[in-house]
Amino acid sequence: MAQWTSAVGATQLARLLTSQQTRPAGPGTRRPPAYRALADGIRMLVLEGRVPVAARLPAERELAVSLAVSRTTVAAAYEALRTEGFLESRRGAGSWTAVPAGNPLPARGLEPLPPEALGSMIDLGCAALPAPEPWLTRAVQGALEELPPYAHTHGDFPAGLPALRQMLAERYTARGIPTMPEQIMVTTGAMGAIDAICHLFAPRGERIAVESPSYANILQLMRETGARLVPVAMSEGLGGWDMDRWRQVLRDAAPRLAYVVADFHNPTGALADEDQRRGLVDAARSAGTVVVVDETMTELRLDEDVSMPRPVCGFDPAGSTVITVGSASKAFWAGMRIGWVRAAPDVIRSLVSARAYADMGTPVLEQLAVNWLLSTGGWESAVEVRRDQARENRDALVAAVRRELPAWEFAVPKGGLTLWARAGGLSGSRVAEMGERVGVRVPSGPRFGVDGAFEGYVRLPFTVGGAVADEAATRLAAAARLVETGAASGVEAPRAFVA
Repeated sequence: MAQWTSAVGATQLARLLTSQQTRPAGPGTRRPPAYRALADGIRMLVLEGRVPVAARLPAERELAVSLAVSRTTVAAAYEALRTEGFLESRRGAGSWTAVPAGNPLPARGLEPLPPEALGSMIDLGCAALPAPEPWLTRAVQGALEELPPYAHTHGDFPAGLPALRQMLAERYTARGIPTMPEQIMVTTGAMGAIDAICHLFAPRGERIAVESPSYANILQLMRETGARLVPVAMSEGLGGWDMDRWRQVLRDAAPRLAYVVADFHNPTGALADEDQRRGLVDAARSAGTVVVVDETMTELRLDEDVSMPRPVCGFDPAGSTVITVGSASKAFWAGMRIGWVRAAPDVIRSLVSARAYADMGTPVLEQLAVNWLLSTGGWESAVEVRRDQARENRDALVAAVRRELPAWEFAVPKGGLTLWARAGGLSGSRVAEMGERVGVRVPSGPRFGVDGAFEGYVRLPFTVGGAVADEAATRLAAAARLVETGAASGVEAPRAFVA
């Protein structure tokens, strides 16, 4: 890893330290020395992802002035962090944040759970719901009726079926973004789209700026392409992007790509406002960075009082800065592996040309099914079913977690499929590990960060409701108690649960 990929100013770090929520000390508890409290505060900011790994920290003198403490205090805190492996330094290069070797590895949790395990395990790993019937069946039946003319061809459509490209272009135009079919490429899911974009724009060794936290599977995809990830911390709660940090990273690190989820961010659920969208596009254009916008959660507005901002590509009329990725997997069904890219025509041509060495094209039958949904009004009806289900599940899960785990902290999102919860001061990796022992599967926070950040978090998707949500929270509370007591064995095997 390079010495550092971003920087945190003294004023910014002081503000982050001041904003930390500290629990009141109990009777007779001694306060730690000032240097120890400062070191602990910086360490927690790194583990929670609010200060990225490989971020250059301010000089000792600068931070001392901003915090109104002695330089000796800052120097001692930095030395403690170096000793613990959370800080690395080099003469002439300064000091930058790190995560020590041996930090708890993230537990599993994003791979689909085998069907045979569903009887005893409640799966909170994947943010995916069952298909919204009867719309899946109707879409497949409609696709079969449209299939015969295509069956008489070779079946390879590297850019996608013309009818579906036309339909997707019309939908963007209806959203106020004039779009031609030549600006659309149909892909095998959003993952296929982003993989193609990364290979085209960010070959091995290039920097990609990512939100911190961000979607775990995309982070892993980018790592496997050889990208150097530059994390940009999100604002607290549902505040969305911290534009000061984005401008700084885009200016200092000059990443080739930036990957963002503007609408109901995964995992936090944040919704970026129009000023943030405009500011990010302007900053990216100035830095020469291409912004990849993941719109897979866009349709999942769960509360009626939410006013959706313009799409990010609406602030890039020339089409030189923003590439948009969409998908049917979250709004409709994860088994419908249809995604798409909206970009300038020359970008689409390059992506299509490169595709010949990858997957050739997307399955025709599934494209016809999505086209049937979009052209008949079935899509809107199916999405409404999905919203109702996700809303009910969200409300049930939030109520159950608040009841069983009152020390856990989270902001309730107004859309999307995920709840980002701070686990009451516990290790998210340990909660995930113990959760599997007591029959609930949950992904730990570090899966969504870069280099071990967010150890104190877990992600909870809106995939279960009613009595199952109650039982999931009960099992999570049992897992949390095991972590608190340091138990590692003798855990009762999970029983089968039937709603």
